[in-house]
Amino acid sequence: MATFWLNACRALARQEFLQKKSVLWYTRWDPHRAAYCGKKLWFRKYFTERRRIHSTSARVVHHFRPLYLLVATGGGYAGYWEYRKFRQKDQDGIESTPLTADEWEVTLYKSIPTRLLSRAWGRINQVELPTWLRKPVYSLYIWTFGVNMKEAAVEDLHHYRNLSEFFSRKLKPQARPVCDNHCVISPADGKILHFGHVKNCEVEQVKGVTYSLESFLGPLSWKDDSHPSQNIPCTSFQDQLVTKEGNDLYHCVIYLAPGDYHCFHSPTDWKVYHRRHFPGSLLSVNPGIARWIKELFCYNERVVLSGEWKHGFFSLTAVGATNVGSIRIYFDRDLHTNSPRYSKGSYNDFSYVTSFRNEGIVMRKGEHLGEFNLGSTIVLIFEAPKDFAFSLKSGQKIRFGEALGSM
Repeated sequence: MATFWLNACRALARQEFLQKKSVLWYTRWDPHRAAYCGKKLWFRKYFTERRRIHSTSARVVHHFRPLYLLVATGGGYAGYWEYRKFRQKDQDGIESTPLTADEWEVTLYKSIPTRLLSRAWGRINQVELPTWLRKPVYSLYIWTFGVNMKEAAVEDLHHYRNLSEFFSRKLKPQARPVCDNHCVISPADGKILHFGHVKNCEVEQVKGVTYSLESFLGPLSWKDDSHPSQNIPCTSFQDQLVTKEGNDLYHCVIYLAPGDYHCFHSPTDWKVYHRRHFPGSLLSVNPGIARWIKELFCYNERVVLSGEWKHGFFSLTAVGATNVGSIRIYFDRDLHTNSPRYSKGSYNDFSYVTSFRNEGIVMRKGEHLGEFNLGSTIVLIFEAPKDFAFSLKSGQKIRFGEALGSM
């Protein structure tokens, strides 16, 4: 067998040698025939080189390990695919039972380094743009998200040095009149995702998809600081929040899109006693994703402001999102969100009730409270009498200063 293969190789070598020799002979005696044979040899060499290139590419693909790429992009693809399906149903007006994500899908989505990406986006937002570039960049954003610059206090786009200043732009005083006839107003511009009573310690982030009230707010240790002598018998976490007999617990979820006004205000007259910061993921809070992932708001980074109003317990929670790691509270300079020094799964408490300030932070209805770096979500959870009624429809657009409800 070895002799057979050796003879075959010799025959092939002899044939190639004679072919090259014939080309030389034809070059001497027949230029046209020689040119034909030379072209034939050139094509053979070209296709041989192509085979070498393809075999090299195959070897590279064989050695390439796509695990990390799949982990990094798989969650985003899964999230986008589910969002597309729910978006289509929204456009068609179809109401169906939400199909929530499985545990492995949530884990895959959370594996995307959204906190790191949001920090990078925050750095980009702080970069000062050249004067000649500001108008084209901001105009593109305005066109994409439908921003109404006529309401801005400063309409000149060249005034905003970077994206951060543009996102946190202030409005003209008359652009958002505050309703005086209702006790609770909308703290921001946005879309109403859900509202109503809190039942069985569960809150609906959208219709049919809930999250745990206790997981969202955390333990009520702050109440010991604001009311050290208060001892109310209770049977559940929800009962601990209701401080007055005959009251119920209500909630309202407002989604701020990227094109909305990004500042939020005090929704009523109240006193802020406590701040709790939950470092967490920064998943998208788009309504499509909110329908897909149960307890989405409990996964995300958020700042819970808790206190009291004239009817009892009141809280406002600012929930972070993808590229919205920066949550700013104007009266709290010690708050730093999306910081690498804080780990997920923990929370940091801060009390505004001190020996110098026994009443905490007093907020008036419509007063500036804070801002997001981009669109996100505001969740109100509050106690009110049983005759409190929302003047809302699920899915409606609302603006800061408009009524949420009253008795």
